[in-house]
Amino acid sequence: MLPHVAIVGRPNVGKSTLFNRIIGQRISITDDQPGVTRDRLYQKASWMLKDFYMIDTGGIEISDAPFLEEIKAQVEIAIEEADVIIFLADVRSGLSEDDVYVARMLQKTKKPVVCAVNKVDDQKFKDDIYDFYALGFNDVIPVSAAHGIGVGDLLDKVISYFPQKEYKDLENVIKFAIVGRPNVGKSSLVNALLNENRDIVSNIAGTTRDSIDSSFRYQNQDYVVIDTAGLRKRGKIYDNVEKYALLRSVGAIERADVSVLVIDGAQGIIEQDLHIGEYIEEFNKPCIIVVNKWDLVKKDTNTMKWFEEEIRGKFKYLEFAPIVFISALENKRIPTMFDAINKAYEAFHRRITTSTFNDVIQDSVLMFPPSEFNGGKLKIYYATQTGIEPPTFAFFCNEPKYLHFSYYRYLENQIRKNFDFFATPIKIEMRKRD
Repeated sequence: MLPHVAIVGRPNVGKSTLFNRIIGQRISITDDQPGVTRDRLYQKASWMLKDFYMIDTGGIEISDAPFLEEIKAQVEIAIEEADVIIFLADVRSGLSEDDVYVARMLQKTKKPVVCAVNKVDDQKFKDDIYDFYALGFNDVIPVSAAHGIGVGDLLDKVISYFPQKEYKDLENVIKFAIVGRPNVGKSSLVNALLNENRDIVSNIAGTTRDSIDSSFRYQNQDYVVIDTAGLRKRGKIYDNVEKYALLRSVGAIERADVSVLVIDGAQGIIEQDLHIGEYIEEFNKPCIIVVNKWDLVKKDTNTMKWFEEEIRGKFKYLEFAPIVFISALENKRIPTMFDAINKAYEAFHRRITTSTFNDVIQDSVLMFPPSEFNGGKLKIYYATQTGIEPPTFAFFCNEPKYLHFSYYRYLENQIRKNFDFFATPIKIEMRKRD
């Protein structure tokens, strides 16, 4: 589990600029609602050979009483997910009541906080950073996110606070995460798993703050279910803050062997379902799409087929994921989900011998040779599996640029057809034979 770093501060101090500077790319950050930031809150970054995840948060301020709860909710969610917090202020506008308000909230936590004072791109502002020591933070670092000044010093300090102990995997245990937007029935599903199929149950300390890891045995197999169904337990969370539900799902997806994406069958697919699915694809994890609340759906002979087509149309990037229809509340078809999880786990760790794999690839190429593309025709000399989790294959060829995307898909389909990589992504790497 990689460390998480959150950027917190009031509006217009440069949080988005600093976020983009650290992750090394420009991602638009726009929203006309106060207290909400971009559509993508979570990105991987690296500094001094250490990888971590950046969490971008919306600008928070004391505007009037009705927004105080929303402000607090946003800050608390970001704090919970972070191992280290960057508190960002603006040297040009000086120390404000909003800065003090957020700083006091951060100081109530046990998380390390590094205070970065932004927009110090001129020597005349350098002495003004001392005003921010009044906030009580040990580390106050001048930066200019726009020009990259001081960002290295800031990251040096941030990584010095990274936790040393990492989450250790349990042997012979299948870890699967129950992920999905609020109110799709994740809690009901976890309760069904633990109450109906439980021989052994215990809590395991994980590394995310708001997921609960529970172990149990089902049909002679040990499992750990990572439950992310806790977003609303602190009380009312405003609609825009629902974006932060993704953060908990992302942490669970990262730690799990298999992701179980739960969709509300009664309500159908909405945009947030698709966002969570994109993270599963990004982490290259096996996926089971579970359509819950199937007992509430008015059905005829074509209902299940129609819903499957709807899922395939919207989750094209998860076309390898099987679809399971269940009712967690009535505890129906739960064993079907376990069958899928077991097969996905096995496929995720499957190794194919080089000789067998080459035989299949040679037959596939003879059956359907590649066409000319980018000024040449692809020639595949041999191929081998180079890794698992996910299964990864290296193809040694004359020139990788001759590979057309459609032929990539053809090779992928042939691999799936012959070796049944059920529910799991596979990676193909074209390498020029030297």
